[in-house]
Amino acid sequence: MRDPNTASNRGLTMTKGQGAYDLICIGGGSGGIATARRAAAHGARCAVIESDRLGGTCVNVGCVPKKVMWQAAHAAEVMERAGDYGFSGVSPRLDWGALVSARDAYIRRLNGIYERNLDKSEVDFISGHARFVDAHTVAVDGQHYQAERFVIATGGVPGRPGIPGGDLGIDSDGFFAMPDRPEKVAVVGAGYIAVELAGVLHQLGSDVSLVVRRERPLRSFDEAIQEAYVHSTTQHGPTLVNHFTPSGLEAAWGGYTLHAEDGRTLEGLDQVIWAVGRLANTDELGLEAAGVRTGDGGIIPVDPWQATNQPHIFALGDVTDNPYPLTPVAIAAGRRLADRLWGGHEERRLDYRDVPTVVFTHPPIGMVGMTEAEAREQYGDQVRIHEAGFVPMDFALAPAEAKQRSTMKLVCVGAEERVVGIHLFGVGSDEMLQGFAVALRMGATKADLDDTVAIHPTAAEELVTMT
Repeated sequence: MRDPNTASNRGLTMTKGQGAYDLICIGGGSGGIATARRAAAHGARCAVIESDRLGGTCVNVGCVPKKVMWQAAHAAEVMERAGDYGFSGVSPRLDWGALVSARDAYIRRLNGIYERNLDKSEVDFISGHARFVDAHTVAVDGQHYQAERFVIATGGVPGRPGIPGGDLGIDSDGFFAMPDRPEKVAVVGAGYIAVELAGVLHQLGSDVSLVVRRERPLRSFDEAIQEAYVHSTTQHGPTLVNHFTPSGLEAAWGGYTLHAEDGRTLEGLDQVIWAVGRLANTDELGLEAAGVRTGDGGIIPVDPWQATNQPHIFALGDVTDNPYPLTPVAIAAGRRLADRLWGGHEERRLDYRDVPTVVFTHPPIGMVGMTEAEAREQYGDQVRIHEAGFVPMDFALAPAEAKQRSTMKLVCVGAEERVVGIHLFGVGSDEMLQGFAVALRMGATKADLDDTVAIHPTAAEELVTMT
């Protein structure tokens, strides 16, 4: 790896001990690394500054370790159903410590791969905390680095409720540091992080209460998906506790007690996990020294080209006001930014339209495009809905009380019934959505789906045989 303290750069004034770059990415998560590597491939001199482990939230305390835990939970679910297929003597016992140890070793390997990839791309890695000194200079542990352009990709941090005893619970980061599986746990929150953690712990044997302030979780999803998920929790768990607004958390002999504003309590809890939203990680960046404006919660507003109010400073990912706080979105935005600034693609930018997303519940949820409510607001009476509900063959031999139903929904508009929304709840939704998302973005109609020969027997065939 080249020495970041000895480079020159496009006429920037340097003094002894300073490094200068075409681009400095502040934040060594997926978005920052992807941007720097793509810019370097176009010939830019780049550096990535990160104060923690490379890979950011996704690799260290997000998508990747979460999916490992989901796989463990899925394995437990499959073993529970083994008897339906004639297997006997299958009685799984989880060694939580072994699972956590293997998961963390896998993450450490990924950290090393990220660092080696930076080196291969000739991107300098600067370990430490970056803070702006002025609009073209950041300081890291007393060392100054200059750049023609900056990308801020520092992501978010978990929020906590401002209630008495709020610090007694743990957040989603703390979930990955738990040394033992809690026997009885409350997961507080209504978004995808909350339902994912609640589902994992439930499948791995914990007594889980999913605590939401309103009627249902996942309120930004299509109503059919909300209903399918709630029905699933009623039949299979975890326990949904709704209209519960936490007012305090206290530790007592026998466990934690979570209090609600209406006087209800959840008692005897081994752990409380807050999954009540995330905050932009901008407090310590010294953005005021660079003249970068921020909004509520430290969010950095950006234009469609990822630019802040300072035209040479860009931001992407969860630190911005983008509507999709997803790792692939940050990567896509960063690569397009680098292609435009250094690759000669003058109109290249991310179109934040029809972004597919998956929630790793049990079974998974997948969606792309408009909900029915959004479509009706825009298109009115032109909206046509097609739905299917069925029991997938995964549960063909299961007893009636164990069968898990799937739900699929197409939202179409116009006389040609162009597909503008696809909503899935059921086995395989996570894997089947990607291809159908391509079809939606290409303008597929209901007739296009109908004309596609089904693959039988699969759950995915329901999307091309739906009436």
